[in-house]
Amino acid sequence: MSTLDDAREIFNRDQVWPFLVPKVAEVDVSKQVLLYVEGLNLSFDGFKALNDLNLYINDGELRCLIGANGAGKTTLMDVITGKTQCDSGTVYFGQTINLLEKDEAEIAQLGIGRKFQKPTVFEAHTVMDNLELALKANKQILFNLMARLTPTQITRIEEVLEIVGLKEQRFMLAGALSHGQKQWLEIGMLLVSNPRLLLVDEPVAGMTAQETERTAELLTSLAGDHTVIVVEHDMEFVRSIARTVTVLHQGSVLAEGSMDQVQNHPDVIEVYLGEEH
Repeated sequence: MSTLDDAREIFNRDQVWPFLVPKVAEVDVSKQVLLYVEGLNLSFDGFKALNDLNLYINDGELRCLIGANGAGKTTLMDVITGKTQCDSGTVYFGQTINLLEKDEAEIAQLGIGRKFQKPTVFEAHTVMDNLELALKANKQILFNLMARLTPTQITRIEEVLEIVGLKEQRFMLAGALSHGQKQWLEIGMLLVSNPRLLLVDEPVAGMTAQETERTAELLTSLAGDHTVIVVEHDMEFVRSIARTVTVLHQGSVLAEGSMDQVQNHPDVIEVYLGEEH
């Protein structure tokens, strides 16, 4: 065995120094609610991006957010993930964790993952490499030189490959994947660290009908083990996955309920769905 292999054995993160692995925070969901957003306000140069917004997401649910451009969907996700600071209001993860006191890295470590509309994968690396790079672990250079995948991590990567349907593509370069497959890989990169909450922005934009159907199955399968918030403009896709739909308008919640309920809501018909209805 080489000197480097010896060192890696010493530094094995599962067996010897588990304190090097970031600890997962305890999230109090005794009230069955995972995310509390209350009285959220945010203005940009006089434009009210968020206007006294209130939103409650139950633990393990799949929630769809819809609304016209400028309704506040992306801004809301920016505040939840620490990318943007709000003017006032509260955002709690469970009963006790104030997300507004955390930065982006700390929020990610809490178990909140975000997938943007455009897939951001490492195209020059294989699917397996992308998933390994996404593992929640110590990212210090020395530690990464010394460490290697543990059986637990390998098992998790295998599970995620199965979930996102990329087992046969594991050794392909990410750049060679189809658009839909890149989207699934990015979802997989979030899943390897077992996030509690997934924020997914327009996952089916640019997908084929078959890829869209597969994405609907994937996101539906994640609910329960994970809490999933999906922002999407494709109403047929939303109908195929939605249990509860929240409609945003001018930075506030306009309506909430099943897809049929919100589509038949008079205010929604007037300000958003109008012609489609």
